[in-house]
Amino acid sequence: MFNGNTKLKTNMNNENLKLRTRKFALDIIRLVESLPTDRVSNVLGNQLLRSGTSVGANYRSATRAKSPADFIAKMSIVEEESDESAYWMDLLEAAGRLDAAKAQPMIKEAGELTAISVASIRTARRTATESKTNARTTTVPRSAFRAPRSR
Repeated sequence: MFNGNTKLKTNMNNENLKLRTRKFALDIIRLVESLPTDRVSNVLGNQLLRSGTSVGANYRSATRAKSPADFIAKMSIVEEESDESAYWMDLLEAAGRLDAAKAQPMIKEAGELTAISVASIRTARRTATESKTNARTTTVPRSAFRAPRSR
């Protein structure tokens, strides 16, 4: 169960991650805009633009999840999209379309966002499992106004 301090800390972490994923999306936009204007850069850049901006949008959606299962599903998309972003940047770098000095910090950030989303998913799964276990073992309180059973 959350106490007031834990809930406040969680909200602050949510806001920090919202800002971080937004910054990531803006950095991706700037990176894609700086790519050369050839066919390969356009195709891979479009893929990167889609996956990179999707990270923040899906994280924002996850913070508004209606259930633990909904949160896990949305965070799984964040995980996939951040990992995919790292892949496209690595490919652009390997193809000589993106300078390593620009690519490496962004690839590192994508990896960190992937790790954060994996940790969040694990925590949510563990919490959901613990909640189910606790719900099964909790006894139902009996009402003082309960009518006696007829035999």
